Amino acid sequence: MRVLLISDVYFPRINGVSTSIQTILRGLPNDHEACLIAPDYGIPWDDEGHDIIRITSHPTPGDHEDRVMYGSEIRKLYRQLENKNFDAVHIHGFGIAFYEGMRLAKHLRLPVLSTYHTNFDEYLPHYVSFLPAAVTRFGCRQAAIWQCNAVDAVIVPSRAMASALKGYGVHSQLHVIPTGLDLDRFRHGIGARFRRRHGVASNRQILLFVGRVAREKNIGFLIRMLTEVVPFIPDVLLVIAGDGQDLDRCRKLALSLDLRRNVLFVGWLDRDSELMDCYAASNIFVFASRTETQGLSLLEAMAMGVPVISISCLGSEDILQSKCGAVVVPEDETHFATQTCKLLKNKGKCIRLGTEGKQYVKIWSANTMVNELVEVYQRTRPSEQTRGRHLERMFWEAMTLALIAFYVFLEGIQNMICMCYKMMVK
Repeated sequence: MRVLLISDVYFPRINGVSTSIQTILRGLPNDHEACLIAPDYGIPWDDEGHDIIRITSHPTPGDHEDRVMYGSEIRKLYRQLENKNFDAVHIHGFGIAFYEGMRLAKHLRLPVLSTYHTNFDEYLPHYVSFLPAAVTRFGCRQAAIWQCNAVDAVIVPSRAMASALKGYGVHSQLHVIPTGLDLDRFRHGIGARFRRRHGVASNRQILLFVGRVAREKNIGFLIRMLTEVVPFIPDVLLVIAGDGQDLDRCRKLALSLDLRRNVLFVGWLDRDSELMDCYAASNIFVFASRTETQGLSLLEAMAMGVPVISISCLGSEDILQSKCGAVVVPEDETHFATQTCKLLKNKGKCIRLGTEGKQYVKIWSANTMVNELVEVYQRTRPSEQTRGRHLERMFWEAMTLALIAFYVFLEGIQNMICMCYKMMVK
């Protein structure tokens, strides 16, 4: 079987979507093939020999970590793609990749699937602050309803997200298939090497967060929570491994709370070496995101034998419901801090939770999840109902373009104000 994947993001952009796609590319059985269409970020990246077509792109207005592909460049590939005899189109993302993926599927007369990676209902209000949150959430839900109903099948990484989409009014086939974990990659790590690299004493206790440094990840909660741990464990260190638009705000928050010695920002770490060392060096993995459709870093920590303390919200509920390898707490800073102190002081419980997590995470194997996905590819058939909604497609395409144009306008105004301010200062 041959599958055409198309995505708005992929490495070197580091996030859960990129990891999910990489898991598919690496995990497909030998008798199946995949081709990925993804943005060109203008910097070198090892595509590991996978069939990846990089498309010219430009920075996304309002979020320059991401890129917007040129749809015209994708449409130039039609003749080349016709000769590859694909069996299905799998869309990852709801930007240009979605609209061009739909066109491709229609042109090639193939079934089309999409994966609902991001809970935009909770995610977007953090970035579209000039509109009331209720208005943004309504728009997100309406867009989700149309886009999910426009495809033949939707892949969701958790039961909670599937339930939410059904509640919105999505009636396409929903398949719950989490992003699997390549367990062989999460067995080795040298904690002492990470500690030496960053000057952390061997006996210092580390709390770890891994992920994008963005408002929806609720990292501020973890930093504020730390102020209630420090009085009892003065030398505790919160390591934040990741990068993102909220990095400066989180740095300033840590400084304002006099946590200069207790918070360490290490940026993105190489997933095949430095990140493994970071996990191995840590005593507890802490997590407070409210917007996860799955929470892949929770599984990574468990696979490395690191006990977890986390709130349970949306997608992370599926992982945390068994409480294996994890302490689940409410979103309350004092309660979170109390449980963190108790666990840091209870070495025996840490070891027990770490062992539980290693055992539990086996059910989330990448091979199992990719095989389930292949079965969905094979069963999905084109539906005429999903092909005929041209007016709705035109409406949402227009809305997307209008939003991008509005962001460009706002950025222009912001840059103009900054330039005028600098001139006044001089």
